[in-house]
Amino acid sequence: MSSTNPLHRSPSRPRLARRAFSLIEVIVAVTIVAIMAAVFVPRLTKFIGSAKDKRAKTEAASLAQQVKLYMTEAGMSRCPEDFDLDVLTDGDDPYLENKQALLDPWGNAYVIIIPGQVNFEFDLMSYGADGQPGGEGDNKDIVNGEK
Repeated sequence: MSSTNPLHRSPSRPRLARRAFSLIEVIVAVTIVAIMAAVFVPRLTKFIGSAKDKRAKTEAASLAQQVKLYMTEAGMSRCPEDFDLDVLTDGDDPYLENKQALLDPWGNAYVIIIPGQVNFEFDLMSYGADGQPGGEGDNKDIVNGEK
């Protein structure tokens, strides 16, 4: 009786040879991946930086509106020089849900400058990626109302 077991290999059937990658093929593949990374990574980081700038501008404008709303509801005609943004998160009915809203996309606290240099009454500012005044590129200061 002949064996019909599908797992049984007949010695007459040739085995399929499994060929490994040669060293040259591996080097070529790694080189191609490295070249692609060198081209795309700088572009990707540029887009991420640009997105953080846009987010900081939007958040600074929103925070400025919350400060104005707070001042209106508190009956203030001018923003006091010692105004602290933390008051927006205090109380039973806060203007902001948590203190995280007071941090820019880089994790630094937004700063209020009274009187403002760009806006008449006050400026809401992010010092950019480095968290220091001044700078260029990703480190550029972002002020509400500035284009």
